Amino acid sequence: MKKHILVVDDEATIRELLAQYLDHSGYLVTAVGSAAEAERVIAANPPQLVISDLQLEDSDGLVMIERLKSALPDTPVILLTGVLFDPQVVKATLSGKVSSYLQKATPLNRILDEIRRLIG
Repeated sequence: MKKHILVVDDEATIRELLAQYLDHSGYLVTAVGSAAEAERVIAANPPQLVISDLQLEDSDGLVMIERLKSALPDTPVILLTGVLFDPQVVKATLSGKVSSYLQKATPLNRILDEIRRLIG
């Protein structure tokens, strides 16, 4: 059975690229453009991993991640964002909230490596 990944990004190009790449890599992918859609997916079909942008049109990505973690505390979250942070800020702010922080410019094969590290 394929592992389910939820991709949350309000940029359609990023969503579609990740969904297609991960689907071809053997994962079941649900891609949504808002926190509200993500919460519906999480309630109906909980994913084994979430990849989320930080800045969403309808919500702050961290707020959505905090809600996700209260519902599914063991689900790993990869924060994939174009916002650049100092490594110390990332560690202090995101520690315990996300499993991994990657920039949107990260090559797809590196994202896949991180997914495999987190869920196989």
